[in-house]
Amino acid sequence: MRLNKFYIRLAAIEEGDYIIRLLKEAATWIQEQGIDQWQYLLDGGEDQEIIHCIADQLTYVAIMDSEIVATFTLYSEQNEWDQQIWGEAPADSIYLHRLAVKPNYMKHGIGKDVFKWLEEGHLQTDKKYLKLDCVAFNKKLNQFYQNNGFEFLGITNEHSKYQKQLQG
Repeated sequence: MRLNKFYIRLAAIEEGDYIIRLLKEAATWIQEQGIDQWQYLLDGGEDQEIIHCIADQLTYVAIMDSEIVATFTLYSEQNEWDQQIWGEAPADSIYLHRLAVKPNYMKHGIGKDVFKWLEEGHLQTDKKYLKLDCVAFNKKLNQFYQNNGFEFLGITNEHSKYQKQLQG
């Protein structure tokens, strides 16, 4: 599907190293903003998980002018982290992880359009809700999710929990 000047598709396994670099670039940018978040990505703590998610067709990329400018991963079932944050939840949700936009493409509406793509039913799913979490102290990120129609559902383990109903 084409949104503005980019489109979204499943990531290919040969793009794994690039996606890891993009995530680390975003994590470095976050650290430079004085936000202590995603340090584990900089340390390579999820490199293997990222590759597995690409191989399992859970990771997507946004392409603009033949360049990957954003990535995100969707779990149709809770992973270990989701269980920790959300507890045992009904199987009516997909869980968004590692949404990242290349720093030089930030403020182009890519994150907002990713949400629009997801909520308008372009993703083939029978799930009712899109859920995500972020560190509670990152005020800008929390505000971004609220500005994009996500409902704040509380805080668990210093992480804000959000959900949005999917069309379908």
